[in-house]
Amino acid sequence: MRYLPLSPADRQQMLATVGATSVDDLFVDVPAEARLEGPIDGLPHHASELAVERHMKALAARNTVAGDVPFFLGAGAYRHHVPASVDHLIQRGEFLTAYTPYQPEIAQGTLQMLFEFQTQVARLFGCDIANASMYDGSTACWEAVGMARRITRRTKAVIDGGLHPHYRSVARTMAKFTGDTLVEATPSPERGEETLGLIDGETSCVVVQYPDVFGNVFDLRPYAEAAHAAGALLIAVVTEPVALGMIESPGSMGADIVVGEGQSIGVGLQFGGPYVGLFAAKEKYVRQMPGRLCGETVDADGRRGFVLTLSTREQHIRREKATSNICTNSGLCALAFSIHMTLLGDKGLTQLAAINHARACAAADALTAIPGVTLKTPQFFNEFTVELPVPARAAVRAMADKGVLGGVSIARLLPDRDDLECGLIVAATETVTEEDIAALAAALKEQLA
Repeated sequence: MRYLPLSPADRQQMLATVGATSVDDLFVDVPAEARLEGPIDGLPHHASELAVERHMKALAARNTVAGDVPFFLGAGAYRHHVPASVDHLIQRGEFLTAYTPYQPEIAQGTLQMLFEFQTQVARLFGCDIANASMYDGSTACWEAVGMARRITRRTKAVIDGGLHPHYRSVARTMAKFTGDTLVEATPSPERGEETLGLIDGETSCVVVQYPDVFGNVFDLRPYAEAAHAAGALLIAVVTEPVALGMIESPGSMGADIVVGEGQSIGVGLQFGGPYVGLFAAKEKYVRQMPGRLCGETVDADGRRGFVLTLSTREQHIRREKATSNICTNSGLCALAFSIHMTLLGDKGLTQLAAINHARACAAADALTAIPGVTLKTPQFFNEFTVELPVPARAAVRAMADKGVLGGVSIARLLPDRDDLECGLIVAATETVTEEDIAALAAALKEQLA
């Protein structure tokens, strides 16, 4: 479609139609003190398309692209290799432009994909059933807290210290409007038993990240036992689903609801989004699950088909009866997740997880060989925390200036915790090479010299 600008005659005709003599007449309601007296300082005047393209490319060239330098950032968003076939398939027109599959007779492909996605998520998390995705991990986490409130009829949620600070922040914001009380354990790379001591007879749920934000891998069973003894639910949060190719699933350890972020499988970093929220639970809680669920059915001719089985959202029932105000799912990202998971299969996911763990172990060995660097997370998957002899945020900045993205400082996530300012969270996936690890160690050693 061509852009056809208005001619002066067109403008005059439009102004005459609305009874204005000039364009300025359209803004007479804006107070004079709020109007600009001239062009904005520092903002260039009109430019050609070619000039704008050159300018934007020059700005983009100043960015450090994840794939161009040694990359060790994680903390909830991970750089994994996404096969080219994933992006190729999700760009098919029938997927890329698909709308909400309310009409099953014309949306069988989308519905079948979502059904298979649900199956994959449920098996990955060790749960009975999963929904057709949420917005992202943080919204899925909060929706789980709300679900626990409906099930237990209690309003006190215990938040483990290892939950990602961004997930905490979303929960705090939403709790202001729902009346939920959040009792939060103190964040620390060294796991203790504070969370277990906060559980009582008024607790609706216990929210525990696995592996936690610092990288710790631990047994969820004590949390499940303590929660269930108090009549509460255990909510497990998984931000790195690749880990479940190696470590035990949360559902198998007693988690009632398992939520997470699916970005690691099929979805790139994408400047922080869009991502895809994963949500699974025990079957007995299915009618309290948020979002939508696809189910299998049989049509009038006895043929297999797929439909939206449950969708208890405010679009479909009275608002106060809805299980969620989230009106959609991240369908395209869910498709990317499902394609990548299908390509991997059980064996492929296990192999991918093994490579991730091996790379992280190599990185941890290289860093802890540097004098003054201490490993704070003895059991980890592909992410771990080290303590530096200097504030980590400054060290990260200095390494970035040298072309090495060396991790996420805890001070960036928890700026009010001066006692953790030397903590550095390092992630190593299958995209990290031996050369990258050597470059990281050399860059950090230089900063500490």
